[in-house]
Amino acid sequence: MIAGEMVRTSIVIAATTLMTAAPSGPWSPGGSPSQLERPASIAELWTDPGAIEQRDAYSGPGGPGNAPAAGAAFEVTALDVTGYSRGYTVTDSQGRVWDVKLGAEAQPEVVASRVLWLVGYRQPAVYFVPAWRRKGDDRRQPSGRFRFQSDHTSTGQWSWTDNPFVGTRELNGLVAVNLLLNNWDLKTSNNRLYSTPPSAGEPARWFVVQDVGASLGGTAWPIGTRNDVDRFEAQRFVVSADGALQFDYRGRHREVVEKVTADDVIWACRLLDRISDRQWIDIFKAAAYPDAVAARYRAHLQAKIAEGLALAGESGVKP
Repeated sequence: MIAGEMVRTSIVIAATTLMTAAPSGPWSPGGSPSQLERPASIAELWTDPGAIEQRDAYSGPGGPGNAPAAGAAFEVTALDVTGYSRGYTVTDSQGRVWDVKLGAEAQPEVVASRVLWLVGYRQPAVYFVPAWRRKGDDRRQPSGRFRFQSDHTSTGQWSWTDNPFVGTRELNGLVAVNLLLNNWDLKTSNNRLYSTPPSAGEPARWFVVQDVGASLGGTAWPIGTRNDVDRFEAQRFVVSADGALQFDYRGRHREVVEKVTADDVIWACRLLDRISDRQWIDIFKAAAYPDAVAARYRAHLQAKIAEGLALAGESGVKP
């Protein structure tokens, strides 16, 4: 092979590699071509939840059979020191891989994820594990949020303001639900693209709001609180609907919030209003909240849903 042929061959190989590599950055005009070339379906973000009141709010999308066993031993394979909450990557006795989050974000992340899944948004299987052990160490480890990793591959990030669903009711409704939960950490790095195994009728790619632990506290600039029922109760949902819709939101990422309309809020709150009282109890029980604290959260969440429904002159009727 002469030198010129070698150069041309190298160029073809490099180009082919770029075209077939899994995307690793956010969905944007400057991102991976393979992301931009793939058509998107709304089912990659949201699917009609059907009979919401029949969904298992305690176990969530993973169901009861996949939950980690309480008190079980896990092999720690990596330590996560990035972000607000420390954690681990662990493997259970079946060889399944879990991402473990410790600290103040663990409980609210389970609650927020359950709520998002109940109303149709793509969510991973997450569980709150109050007691577990490290393999070879009988000491009890701190409680944590366990997120199942073995059923998907994270292939990159996606941006709230630059994605295939900008302007849709479903995307704006997703923002509205996060606002209702007082999730103030709406940065791009918390949104992940999942590649999932082929399944009948299911898309192979999901757009997921993955890290939602900065919820159930108070929103503030530049950083709010997490898992703080007093601060959560101190904030309303909608403060004004005269002219532009105004939320009782005091955090960053205003460019995401300002796109949400009254119609988006009404649509999202009609879905949320279909969550039964029994399911609300199960949601907070799944995250091991004390009964008294859970009752305060439930009451204020339902009051905020009523605020959203009031934009359409509705009050909401619990099943």
